[in-house]
Order: sequence, then structure tokens, then C-alpha cells
Amino acid sequence: MRFNHEINFYTEEGKHYNPLTSQTEGGPKLVDSVMGNVTDVGADRTVRLLGSIVQGVKIIRLVEPIDKKWAYLTIDDGSTKYRMRTTTIPLKNVSILVGEDIGKS
Repeated sequence: MRFNHEINFYTEEGKHYNPLTSQTEGGPKLVDSVMGNVTDVGADRTVRLLGSIVQGVKIIRLVEPIDKKWAYLTIDDGSTKYRMRTTTIPLKNVSILVGEDIGKS
């Protein structure tokens, strides 16, 4: 298995609303950056895992788990944000099932 994609993990903890300026201040902060293996999940497997067809679902495999708290991740500095759906930690690698962030929490 080749770990040939850069996975960047971000947090949104610094983001807050300022009532004086009526603006949201702060922004995402890079928590960790690791190399990982990225695989698309097919439609039939998406239905088995999630119960419906969901676009943009990927499996990300890492060598070690991310111990820090994170809100979303990007792959290879792309603009698409992915949020965690589920994770498994077998004997060797860590598998994270993520889906595209479409604006819902």
C-alpha cells in the first residue's frame, strides 16, 4: 500500500462570533499533516456501509492515529473539505471513512 497523498487535518476551535463587529473572527488552524492512502468508496459499498448512496465518500488509511482533535481534513491541499463519518483501528493501520462537507454538521 502506497501512502502517496498529503492529508491535512484542521480544527475550527479558534473561530468565534464578535458581537461588536458582527463578524466571525478567527479561522481554521492546521493541526497535523501526514501522508496517507486514499481510496474512493464505490456506490454498492456506500449503500452497505451508510444505508444510502452518498457522493464523495473516501477511505483514508494512515500509519498511526491522529491524537489531536480535528474538525475536517483536506487531501493534497485541495479545496474540498472532508468530515469524518467513522474510523477503525485494526492491528496495522488506521482507516478513516470520510465524506465531503456539504455545509451540514
